[in-house]
Amino acid sequence: MNEAEKNTLDPNQWIEQYSDYLFNYTIVKVNDDEIAKDLVQETFVSALKAMKNFKGEASERTWLISILKRKIIDYYRKINSKKGRAEVRITYNDETENEGDWLEERVADRLDGNAEIDMENVELGLAINKCMDKLPEKQALIFKMKTIENYETETICKELDITASNLWVIIHRARLQLMDCLEKTWYA
Repeated sequence: MNEAEKNTLDPNQWIEQYSDYLFNYTIVKVNDDEIAKDLVQETFVSALKAMKNFKGEASERTWLISILKRKIIDYYRKINSKKGRAEVRITYNDETENEGDWLEERVADRLDGNAEIDMENVELGLAINKCMDKLPEKQALIFKMKTIENYETETICKELDITASNLWVIIHRARLQLMDCLEKTWYA
């Protein structure tokens, strides 16, 4: 590619040309208008700061999306780090066939500060996000709502007009697809 064919940046046009596209991309990932707006704004600020690193090998929109994806990953990393605590939700049925949840808290491993482990966790997080992007849209949304955002089953069912058993089938299928994808991309 010669210099004349390289893409260029025009930050004066970013809001008009890309804000709606970036917002729509983000809202699917975070499901919160205000957070989506904040992430798009952070993307524009980071892009302004990183303009000198733009090589012109990708389009302006592709470059902005790549920055936005990192912002979304950072957002989830931030809300999921509880500094020393991890939650495990276990679904059970008692003798009366009532469903419920047990919540178990575990203390994080003392080796948590190890740089090598941190790097592996970042790489695993990126692999998980790539695999989630391969799920069908509705399946990914339901999986994210239930397992990442901890929405109640009733709330998800009402919002998406599905039954509880349908929700669990969708989550089960999503888990199987994610494990298959991770085995091919992460564990290989």
